[in-house]
Amino acid sequence: MKPIILIAIMLTFGLILVGFQKSNDQQEKMDTTMDKKQKNQSEATFAGGCFWCTESDFEKIDGVVEVISGYLGGQTQNPSYEEVSAGGTGHAEAIRVLYDPQKVTYNELLDIFWRHVDPTDPGGQFVDRGSQYRPAIFYHDEEQKRLAEESKRKLETSGRFNESIATEIVPVSEFYRAEDYHQDYYKKNPLRYKYYRYNSGRDQFLKKAWAGTAQPAGGGGTQATYSKPDDKVLKTKLTPLQYKVTQKEGTEPPFRNDYWDNKKEGIYVDIVSGEPLFSSQDKFASGTGWPSFTRPLEPENILENEDRSLFTVRTEVRSKHGDSHLGHLFPDGPEPTGLRYCINSASLKFIPKEDLQGEGYSEYLRLFETTKAAN
Repeated sequence: MKPIILIAIMLTFGLILVGFQKSNDQQEKMDTTMDKKQKNQSEATFAGGCFWCTESDFEKIDGVVEVISGYLGGQTQNPSYEEVSAGGTGHAEAIRVLYDPQKVTYNELLDIFWRHVDPTDPGGQFVDRGSQYRPAIFYHDEEQKRLAEESKRKLETSGRFNESIATEIVPVSEFYRAEDYHQDYYKKNPLRYKYYRYNSGRDQFLKKAWAGTAQPAGGGGTQATYSKPDDKVLKTKLTPLQYKVTQKEGTEPPFRNDYWDNKKEGIYVDIVSGEPLFSSQDKFASGTGWPSFTRPLEPENILENEDRSLFTVRTEVRSKHGDSHLGHLFPDGPEPTGLRYCINSASLKFIPKEDLQGEGYSEYLRLFETTKAAN
């Protein structure tokens, strides 16, 4: 019996060693993959007032991997939002941008930064006042410093602004990540974010300051890209039902429309203007017979109006650039937002993920690459 027991022990020990070696090999492969991924990324740090807005603006850029909201430039260690917003720590609300320099350059990020701030105002940004909302470029090395100073000089001499460019260019200091509820705030709280952003005056200022100019090369918004054709074109382009829904605030039949039960991956755009509206990642089965989403893909492309028809008060949802009637918003959706965007299929065009590149929506491929990696 003893030899048999000894053999069993040796076999068990051998299996443990093999398993341990396999685990080590897998960990080494994971570490190598992570190292390669990090080597392909660069960092940029900007302050442009409320970091909810700057995070939202930069996350739309093709080539930006991640945007983190945080604080830097002050004296206090590990400051809280309450301390920074009170203005006593010397920190600025800022964002750390992780990006792929093969897809978007630092110069392009600088261009996008200038297009989304008031660079002449050192005392804050728009409705937010105080040094904690000052605009700034925090350079990570001498090359970033050189490029930032050069871009600032170009903007200064362009005559775009009547006042001098007051945005500071300073070396990066310790960056403190903001509290979790601030990260991706515009996605988690779309209604509050849109209300804040509209009332801040930011977009109104930017529209006036950059009127008549194209968007920067790296992306940075949809205002100059999507528009509504005239009515004659719409009547030719749209089916009778699509025209009735989008132009006459109509409603299509439940369960007898194109997308109520669509389970494919992709995005939904306005049938009139083509502006991105919703993602399949936020679509859920509401049981109503219409496509339902927990949140918009691009909150800036969604407008909400009070609707008093049908002897009740509802929230109508329209597209910003196409001015299409889309549907209604209800507060009975699932987590994480608790919202239900109930949308007519007739107001939408679905772009499958495999067609995003060919249809001109390549910047949204990263949404589904993330999903694939997670699976």
